[in-house]
Amino acid sequence: MTAKMKRREFITLLGGAAAWPLAARAQQAAVPVIGFLSAEWPDVFADRLRAFQEGLSEAGYVEGRNSAIEYRWAEGRNDQLPALVAELVRRQVSVIVAAGSTPAVLAARKATITIPILFQIAVDPVQLGLVTSLRRPGGNLTGVVTLNVEVAAKRLEVLHELVPTATIVALLVNPTNPILTEATTRDLQAAARALGLQLHVLHASSEREIDAAFATLVQLRAGALVIGADALFNSRSEQLAALTIRHRVPAIYQYREFVSAGGLMSYGTPVVDTYRPLGVYTGRILKGEKPADLPVQQATKIELIINMKTAKTLGLTVPFPLLGRANEVIE
Repeated sequence: MTAKMKRREFITLLGGAAAWPLAARAQQAAVPVIGFLSAEWPDVFADRLRAFQEGLSEAGYVEGRNSAIEYRWAEGRNDQLPALVAELVRRQVSVIVAAGSTPAVLAARKATITIPILFQIAVDPVQLGLVTSLRRPGGNLTGVVTLNVEVAAKRLEVLHELVPTATIVALLVNPTNPILTEATTRDLQAAARALGLQLHVLHASSEREIDAAFATLVQLRAGALVIGADALFNSRSEQLAALTIRHRVPAIYQYREFVSAGGLMSYGTPVVDTYRPLGVYTGRILKGEKPADLPVQQATKIELIINMKTAKTLGLTVPFPLLGRANEVIE
């Protein structure tokens, strides 16, 4: 072996020896990656993400410091969710957070039985087959459940209290979210029968179809509208509020954002409140806890919010008993 060759070999060995500590440091510095899957739009999620990251920080993890988050947004296209979650599985994320959407968590469950999945949904996860029980989920899923589907019938009762003369009412649902649609329709049909009301079910799965649904609502002479829980409708609060005022139809939805945008009323769980515990659970899983051992958390708070300016615009007088039960009145 020539001196030149020996020197080259020595340099190669030296380079390899130097690389080992670098590789070790890189491995130590590797941070867990959280896959965040949503059927909604990122701009709609700003407050919820802030609450989620506060919970994550409470558990000891900060995005960009000792954890990373891969975001996937379906932007109202539920048919895109399987492909988006498949990307997260290929990315080998440490946990998948399926936030605010039943179709999202169903897509995640179908994609993996090994990666922990956290959900934030409005339907019973036991009935849905996601967990064995609320106390001991038993698989790779757990999360937070709101009351927003459970109280759908109550929304119709509250609306009827405000507009007792409306005998024809409508329900707006998204057919691409069949589980929520079927549960809400069933509950409202029963509530409508009990109140002696005629209920028409309208469908919309896009912005254009929302406009068309309101045109149908006018043809049906519906005197009140209940808007079903759905990611698409969450992102279209301003459009929905404007349409209800333009067509002079009293309407109720699940979230405050609808009332802030000019809608008449909302009745449901404050959504932001459910994202902090979701962040805490994410951190606990990153520390090694198992979804099977983390009980499903249930929201207990319900808020009634009324927009008095919209009530006056629609020529409605809010009864004092209803006004007294309101958690917030927007003047």
